[in-house]
Amino acid sequence: MTPHAAVVAQLAEGNGQHNSLQPWLTGGGALLILLLLLVVTVSFNKDR
Repeated sequence: MTPHAAVVAQLAEGNGQHNSLQPWLTGGGALLILLLLLVVTVSFNKDR
């Protein structure tokens, strides 16, 4: 197993100490960015 794979496997396990808020922040941030991109795309499309 490569060192990178070992780190990924260790992070995947989490050892029961993961912060449950982190997925909400990641998902919320991604959703916000996607909505912003959608608004920008629609505004550029209306110009045509």
